[in-house]
Amino acid sequence: MHGFEGDVLELLRDVLTESVEDTLVLIPFLYLTYLAMEALEHGAAGWSERIIVRAGKAGPVLGALLGALPQCGFSAMGATLYAGRVVTLGTLIAVVLSTSDEMLPVFIANGAPVAQIVAIVGFKVAIGMVAGLLVDLSLRVFRIPVDRRLRISELCEKDGCDCGFEELTAGQDEALAEKVYEDDGDLREAEGCAACGHHEHHGHHEHGAHHHHGSIWRSALVHTVQVTVFIFLVTLVLELVIESVGTDVFAQFMLDHPEQSVFVSGLVGLVPNCAASVVISELYLEGALGSGAMIAGLLTGAGVGLLVLFRANRPLKQNVGIVAVLYGIGVLCGLIVTASGFTF
Repeated sequence: MHGFEGDVLELLRDVLTESVEDTLVLIPFLYLTYLAMEALEHGAAGWSERIIVRAGKAGPVLGALLGALPQCGFSAMGATLYAGRVVTLGTLIAVVLSTSDEMLPVFIANGAPVAQIVAIVGFKVAIGMVAGLLVDLSLRVFRIPVDRRLRISELCEKDGCDCGFEELTAGQDEALAEKVYEDDGDLREAEGCAACGHHEHHGHHEHGAHHHHGSIWRSALVHTVQVTVFIFLVTLVLELVIESVGTDVFAQFMLDHPEQSVFVSGLVGLVPNCAASVVISELYLEGALGSGAMIAGLLTGAGVGLLVLFRANRPLKQNVGIVAVLYGIGVLCGLIVTASGFTF
């Protein structure tokens, strides 16, 4: 018995040591990556929202492109704009599918080839564009009833943001609603109001507060610490499983069941937390997850975007339908990649 306990303690010590070492070497790369991302977002604050609001029918195309930018919380912003009916459903779908959450810094920190990263992001952007355009086209062709009434005033009232739209009522006439898009001043107010939910939920990274203080250094540090903790925990679990089962056995099991792993990875991606993309990215880089499963998980993964959607958008059944569509697209693309034998 003593020998067994000794083996377990030695295993835990080895796993903990390896996990700490593997995580520590990533910290400088993570920090530099987040610093660059924070500088980009801080310098371009608000412009992405204005572009996507003005996009019209081209919303899915621009949404997919902007969603691919390393801008934290973009999916949350897209979800809030859709909840206010400022952008189309197809635009929301495009943004979510192209958003990679923490995939980019994890891949960079692990020294993944640039060509591999570009290929994965490019694939997600292409899928986002096509899926978003098809969704909007389907709504028009099949004349599916869509509530296009602006809900900005409802979001303002719900979030308590003082942006001047609180007095607009649900019964306002269409001409007044259109004024939001015709007048630049009103448009800016609408964008700010629709982004309230984005900034509020963005706060789980303390991002909004950091920008008010102008400290991208501190914000990058907070991001780095949060993701480092996630990576450490994921690495710890992976190392424990791998050391217990055996590296070859674990990886082979996942690779021998590619179809099942695609479905499971798609579900993991739906978890409204950056841990989902960290888990999927780490598993893929460890060789325990195939390209199809990785794509399925990263396509459905949208960080806190789905949380914002369920909080701000009504009716609830529509949100469930959106999640089902996202999951279906992610799994379908994952299965196609798996069947084709394509690897990134």
